[in-house]
This record gives sequence, C-alpha cells and structure tokens, in this order.
Amino acid sequence: MQNFFPRKAFFSIGILLALLVSTCVTSAQTTVADSASKGPDTVKTGIYITSIHNIDFKEKEYAITFWLWLKYANRKFDFLNNLEIPGAKTMSRSFATIDSSGALVYVLMKMQCVMKDSWKINNFPFDKQKLHLSIENSQFDSKALVFAPDTFGKHFDPRFTLRGWDIDSLTVKAGTKIYETTFGDTSIKQPKSTYGNFKVTILIDRSAMGLFWKMFLGMYVAFLIAYMCFYIHADSIDSRFGLSVGALFAVVGNKYIIDSALPESSSFTLVDMLHGITLFCILVVIVCTAYSLKLVKDGKETAARRFDMITAQLLLAAYVLVNIYFIWQATLGN
Repeated sequence: MQNFFPRKAFFSIGILLALLVSTCVTSAQTTVADSASKGPDTVKTGIYITSIHNIDFKEKEYAITFWLWLKYANRKFDFLNNLEIPGAKTMSRSFATIDSSGALVYVLMKMQCVMKDSWKINNFPFDKQKLHLSIENSQFDSKALVFAPDTFGKHFDPRFTLRGWDIDSLTVKAGTKIYETTFGDTSIKQPKSTYGNFKVTILIDRSAMGLFWKMFLGMYVAFLIAYMCFYIHADSIDSRFGLSVGALFAVVGNKYIIDSALPESSSFTLVDMLHGITLFCILVVIVCTAYSLKLVKDGKETAARRFDMITAQLLLAAYVLVNIYFIWQATLGN
C-alpha cells in the first residue's frame, strides 16, 4: 500500500498537468483567432462647420473653419500629430483637448484650413459647386483604423451665411481611399495601400441673378448700341459702322474682364456662349449695314429702309430668344 499511493498520486498529477497544458494551448489559439477576427478599430468622428469663406475661383480654393471630434478605444492612435487633411493647402489648429480618463479617448479640436478644389464653371454664374473635405490618419491604414460618422445633431451653424451662396446640403460619410503605392513597405506585395477616411461634401448654390446682370449688363448695352444702327439712315455710313465696331470691342473687353475672374477651362461655357452670340449678332449688324448702303447707292432708299426695319425686328427677337434658351438651360444643367 505504501508503493501504490505514490504511484497513483504521480499518475493523477500527470493527467492534471496534461489537461492544464491542453487548456492553455486552446485558450491561446482562441485568443489569436478572436484577435484576427476583430478587425480594425473604429473611430467615431463628428464635425461642426462654423464658417466657409474666401471662395476664390481663380485660385481654385476656399477657406473653412470647423470643430472636429474623435472618439476611439485604441490609445495608440495619435490624432493630434497624425491627423491628415488631403487637399489642404494650409492647415492650422487653434484649439485642441484630449480626455483619456474614460474607456474611450475623446479628442476635440478646432481647425482652420485653406482647401483646394476644382470648380465646374460651364454654367457660371448659374452654377452649383461641391466643396469636399476629407480626414485621414497618416499612421494607421484601414486594416487598423476605420472611421464612423457621428450623425447626431447638425453639422454646420445655420446662423452663418455664405455670401453670394446658399447651402443646399451637407453630408458626412466614412469610406476608404486607395493609394497606388506601398509607401516603401516591402511586406506589401501589390502597389496599393488603403486608408480609412471621413468625407464631408457640401453642396452650395449661387445666388446668381444679381451677379449675372453685374457681369453681363455691359455686353447687352453694347449689343443695343449696335442694334440702334438700324434706326440711323443708311447715308450716315460713318455713324453706323462706328457704333458697330465700337460695340464689337466693348463685348470683347467685357469677355476678357469676366475671364480674368475665372479659372482656365477647355470647355465651352455659358460665358463663352453668350459672348459668342453677341459678337455674331453685331457682325450681322455690320453685314446688314453694308447691304443697306449698297441699296442706297443703287437708288433704292425705300427698300433699304424696309430691309433695316425687318432685319432689326428679326435680329432682336432671335437674340432675345437664344439668350433666354441658353440661360434657362444653364439653370437646369446643375
């Protein structure tokens, strides 16, 4: 009996040790599997825009001021130093605070940015524009970090007004952005890196009617000056040609002034269309003046007068209708 109990005790201890090792291995495998299936950490992100100003069409930029807050559990995320705003010409932070006392890290900051953007000027000044703003973390890719929008409450101060514009809508959403490079990371086999981003899209609509008349009134006055040639007797050739040529140069000058305030564009815009129509109509006035002079030289003054009156009414009606059509198309083309 003295030899039986030690052998039995050793046997039981061995079984217990084997079970303990097996349990530890299984637990470790489960932990690794759970960690692998957990996926990237989520950063709850919200924004509140307090000002949009200095919209510069020529330089393709605008300035924006906003509050930004982020909530996340992974304390390795350092947004104070690794916050990136793609497309920003300049970026500054006037205020920042971080609270890590709870289960989630809470970061609040106030940002001022000058953003570059591309403008659609085909229907200028009856244009609508989309302002884009996106936020990324330059340290962690989408395998470790993704954003989730905080949609509670409003995203901009309804009391602030954007001079000359109306804010139609503001949307926020989370997504990913693909960079066709590995940034020098040799462990990545394909030249592609994906980062999570937080996107803000602001749709603004221009209050256009006042600006339209301010920019195009000179062009229409120049056309009316040329149009008055039809009511001057054909014998006054110097007056008729002088007014027409002067109106021609006035329209060209008006177009150069408007183009100086707009970015370069390879497409045919509403500005180009209206000035082109006006130049063509003034050319028609000059051609009709030459034909009226020919009729007078042939002794057909009555025919010349009748030709001037008929041509004047047809040209004015055509000019007004064509302008209305293209302006109407521009207002619907957004």
